[in-house]
Amino acid sequence: MPRLSRRLAPSAGALGSCALAGCTPLNVLAHDGVTGSRETGLGWFLVIVSCAVVCIITILVLAAYVRSRKRRTRDDAVFAGRSGVPWVMWGGVVIPGIVLLVTFIFTIGTLDAVAAPTRSPAATVKVIGHQWWWEVRYEGTGPSHTVVTANEIHVPVGQPVRLELTTSDVIHSFWVPALAGKTDIIPGQTNTTWIEARHTGVFGGTCGEYCGAQHAHMQMRVIADSPGDFQKWLADEAAPAAKPADPTAADGLRVFMTSGCANCHTIRGTGSGGGVGPDLTHIASRTTIAAGALPNTQANLMGWIVAAQAIKPGSDMPSMPLPSRDLQSLAAYLETLR
Repeated sequence: MPRLSRRLAPSAGALGSCALAGCTPLNVLAHDGVTGSRETGLGWFLVIVSCAVVCIITILVLAAYVRSRKRRTRDDAVFAGRSGVPWVMWGGVVIPGIVLLVTFIFTIGTLDAVAAPTRSPAATVKVIGHQWWWEVRYEGTGPSHTVVTANEIHVPVGQPVRLELTTSDVIHSFWVPALAGKTDIIPGQTNTTWIEARHTGVFGGTCGEYCGAQHAHMQMRVIADSPGDFQKWLADEAAPAAKPADPTAADGLRVFMTSGCANCHTIRGTGSGGGVGPDLTHIASRTTIAAGALPNTQANLMGWIVAAQAIKPGSDMPSMPLPSRDLQSLAAYLETLR
């Protein structure tokens, strides 16, 4: 049981983090986006048509069976000159042809409607899949206006946002069920899609393609803000990290720069430039850490630093057994990065 508990702990933490963040769960029937609504409508249409076809065929088969039981002699309809050709034409050609034609037109119309927004996108966001986290980039007019974050995508509500999807390693799949269907991310290729949230809120997403041992812990959140809040968030995220005023946090910056963290992570304004792991410039403003594996609390942050391989075995984040004082200082510093 203890081993089972350790295996289930990260999953339970992920579900708990989603609940704490007020996040829409991964439910393909719950949608709040323009493309998601159309795709769900197409799905329900196909389900209804499929069920109707199954029911009709079942009724016809049963009717034929009952009729054959009543007509055991050779003077039944077929052998009495009633060939049954009209039944074959209507039941096997005309009606199925009409059903397939209507289904084809509805499907093509839906695919055309979700292929591109009817208005110019309010923003273009580059999303890069890594094993096992999401890099999110808002390219500005220069380095000082470029926002880099991880595992959370902020969008303005009621406006389409274009997504450019690439991967740094293996095949991933971008999937936020409430807003849009899956779009695969292929190595060496840039795929595009778009999302538009109808209401403000937090929408859960995940990688929809098995991509390795920690595939289940490669989650994301799309946060739909009001246009004003979105612009404010963008401006805040573009700013470099403020210098710590508190002595403990200042010591945490020293730990970050000298203990190896700066080799893999970047905190803009500190001289660090690591690109292996997520940009941590505003990590404290995020709701989760480790790509949704844990809620973003100071206790979880310290646990993640010292035991990352126990939470996400195989990830690039090593477990770092720092001295207690250094660990607390580092966590205190990271907590100031808002």
